[in-house]
Amino acid sequence: MIEAKGLTKRYGATVAVDNLSFEVKPGKVTGFLGPNGAGKSTTMRMILGLDTPTSGDVRIDGQHYRDLHQPLTKIGALLDAKWVHPNRSARAHLAWMAASNKLPKDRVDTVLDMVGLSSVANKRAGAYSLGMSQRLGIAGALLGDPEILLFDEPVNGLDPEGIVWIRTFMHRLADEGRTVLVSSHLLSEMALTAEELIVIGRGKLIAQSSTTEFVDRASGTTVKVRSPQLDQFQGLLQQHNLVTRVEEPDDQSKALFVEGNVTTDQIGELAAAQGIVLHELTLQRGSLEAAFMQMTGDSVEYHAHEIAEVTDVNVPALSGTEVAAGPKEDN
Repeated sequence: MIEAKGLTKRYGATVAVDNLSFEVKPGKVTGFLGPNGAGKSTTMRMILGLDTPTSGDVRIDGQHYRDLHQPLTKIGALLDAKWVHPNRSARAHLAWMAASNKLPKDRVDTVLDMVGLSSVANKRAGAYSLGMSQRLGIAGALLGDPEILLFDEPVNGLDPEGIVWIRTFMHRLADEGRTVLVSSHLLSEMALTAEELIVIGRGKLIAQSSTTEFVDRASGTTVKVRSPQLDQFQGLLQQHNLVTRVEEPDDQSKALFVEGNVTTDQIGELAAAQGIVLHELTLQRGSLEAAFMQMTGDSVEYHAHEIAEVTDVNVPALSGTEVAAGPKEDN
């Protein structure tokens, strides 16, 4: 388990992490979400002892990272896929990591096989694609067969097959009783991967809950109903002060939507009590992306604005190939 209490990190006048407290428990994949600049990477670095908190405390199964004996056997992490000497082979890099923690040499080939890099294990890491580098970073995190795993943007650069693989792999690790914390900007992927969420903004905790609870709290739920007695049922629902709307793209798909925090059980029981036939009764949830935008809107550091039309003839228009690169942000 990872436990943070009052975790704070200041860089001069800038507060990167602000009195942050949370728990990451074993047995589930926990998503770590927040806008750019929210303090996620800084928090992960403090968990791993790479940054020292200004105040507060973070512990790994009750211990500080610096006090862990053979830390790779307790916690494995992928923070930067390119943190490898470019002239070292994948096998040499992992062998060096294994030696630093007195791990058995045969563990190197085991993890290379687990991430699908056995055939390129002797190739220079500097020649790896981003996806291959991600797999090597995951191999390094798994090297000590740790109980706790931290992944920062683990699917970055992976192809669709690789994304499905890492999603399935993280679920398997959690099912084995391990603690898995994963940070990602791909909210659609997090909706499929994470059972629990920790959401932060401007260094502060916004929410910690199950993914389902987070989405329902932010965007609510809607029940979709199709029935040959739709008009009659709508009147009944309105008598119970339920908000409804009808959508009818065509006669075959005309449907009634009951809004608010209602359940299919409640709607089904109302229909049954009045002998109303239902052809469809389904619960519709909002997306994680919509919930995230609603909950973190006030915490976004940089907001994009529409570009006004350029009318001054002295200002050259940008071509589609001209791109301005800003400073790298803490994600």
